[in-house]
Amino acid sequence: MPDKPQLPWLFFSLSGRVSPSAYALAGLLLVLAQFFPLYQFSRLEPGSPNSHAWAVVFWTVLLISTWSSFAVTAKRFHDFGKPTYFALISLVIGPILLLILACFGSDPGPNRYGKRTNAPAEP
Repeated sequence: MPDKPQLPWLFFSLSGRVSPSAYALAGLLLVLAQFFPLYQFSRLEPGSPNSHAWAVVFWTVLLISTWSSFAVTAKRFHDFGKPTYFALISLVIGPILLLILACFGSDPGPNRYGKRTNAPAEP
């Protein structure tokens, strides 16, 4: 059992590696997190106080999930032995990249970004 929480590492850290399945599940969770406030916003009368509140919630979730998507994608590129800046591509073509990276296997064995997949890099 890991001694540190894995979700903050997965969604906010740029170190380590993730497998295709963890990448796909993280991407799905991020899409669902964006969808819920958008759905709530779309159900309300335009211009109402509640619609403004849900709009703020949606934009907050969108900003946080954009960083999270970048962090998870960076770790997925690390699994291929590629540097973090390759993940900048995800900000442009995110959904297409999500499908592509979720389908390819990892580099076998350790690389310069970590000893194993689905774990933070060890110093």
